[in-house]
Amino acid sequence: MEYFPLFLKLSGRSCLVIGGGNIASRKVSWLLKSGARVHVMAPEINDSLKQWATSADYSQQLSLEIRSTISADELPLKEQFLVVAASSDRQLNRHIAEQCEVLGVHCNVASRTSLGDTILPSIIDRSPVVLALHSGAKSPTVTRFLKRQLEAFVPRKISALVSWAEHWRKTVKQRLPSESVRQRLWDRVLSGMVAEHLYDGQSSSADSIMEQHLEEAESGQLWGEVFLVGAGPGDPELLTLKALRLIQQADVVLYDRLVSDPILALLPPNCERIYVGKKQADHAVPQVEINQRLVDLAQEGRNVLRLKGGDPFIFGRGGEEIELLADSGVSFQVVPGITAASGCASYAGIPLTHRDHSQSVRFITGHLKSNQVNLDWPELATPNQTLVFYMGLSGLTEICRSLIEYGRGEQTPAAIVEKGTTPQQRVITGTLATLPDLVASKSVSAPTLLIVGEVVQLQFQLAWFNQTPEGLA
Repeated sequence: MEYFPLFLKLSGRSCLVIGGGNIASRKVSWLLKSGARVHVMAPEINDSLKQWATSADYSQQLSLEIRSTISADELPLKEQFLVVAASSDRQLNRHIAEQCEVLGVHCNVASRTSLGDTILPSIIDRSPVVLALHSGAKSPTVTRFLKRQLEAFVPRKISALVSWAEHWRKTVKQRLPSESVRQRLWDRVLSGMVAEHLYDGQSSSADSIMEQHLEEAESGQLWGEVFLVGAGPGDPELLTLKALRLIQQADVVLYDRLVSDPILALLPPNCERIYVGKKQADHAVPQVEINQRLVDLAQEGRNVLRLKGGDPFIFGRGGEEIELLADSGVSFQVVPGITAASGCASYAGIPLTHRDHSQSVRFITGHLKSNQVNLDWPELATPNQTLVFYMGLSGLTEICRSLIEYGRGEQTPAAIVEKGTTPQQRVITGTLATLPDLVASKSVSAPTLLIVGEVVQLQFQLAWFNQTPEGLA
């Protein structure tokens, strides 16, 4: 680590900025927000700096001085806490940095950070929470990219959570002498519904939850919470921001077969992992046992992540799991995920509805039972609708045969999307008549999604993701 990150209090301190262009004004804007007294010296000064110098907010902090020529030897460097060399004259910037080093004054050189001893980082301001990023001036482009990512992730109302936690800190310390119990309480509170209530401006609800948890902690019965989170169809970038935040707060995770490895890699290093996946005729853990285990782990005081592929309420048995949680008095949150039908179809280039081809869409489980797919075939064979079959690979032949038998045309376009939204995605297109043989010849394996309808014919034109279409129309 070449640079040590350090936050300094600049309020009321003198800072000198040499330069009056856009780079200088960006530096000055953050210095002013920190409360510094800033003097800008340059041959020319841009409009932004002039406006700030006469504004009600900053006129007492910012002064401007136009000098046609500037010499490092004549600058009042010794009186400054920080000097920013942001002029267009690189030689001048170098001399300023050298003088500051001799005088022991902090210096930032905008064009060549390595010349000074101070970096002015890229800042995300959620006061009183402030995040600062830098790459040692190696790649400002990467720093800007990371800033945009973090800005989207850090809640804009985090200040409300900080103020609320500060209000409760003394009370918690008085009522819970044990530091470890206090830490468990804060982990439980800040990762749960309290934060959601505060972001929504419901501080009284947050106070009620806090009081309840305090009473539980005092009695030694501080339960954890269950996060029922949809992991989407595979691509980790399809996770919601809330899903990602809760994933990173879990103590233990129960996860399904369809949760991808890149998503599991987002879990905290010390998070216990319990596989409870299912596939046809092979359930690692019975559903009743999964339901009870969620309750038991939460009652041990752990934050439990129930991570399910796709969306937990679409063929995911999420409703069954939270019924027992509700009956047992265990707090839970449900975070929807992008269901496979939406995610895989989008990545395959198949719109599920289209004004010219389909006015409705049906989500159907294609799971075999007694070697049959028992569905309302006359209704499903109705034209001008898109059918999406989950878990339909093993019943593919039966599904296609039944749709044709009940009136859907043999030439109706159909597609199998294998491992949708992942780098291994493969799309096989055909018709109800040809698709079963095509799939049989290509060694297709789960997870797959079957899409039937005229919208499939658009796939050749709209395919955009990393894939090569296979099959024939």
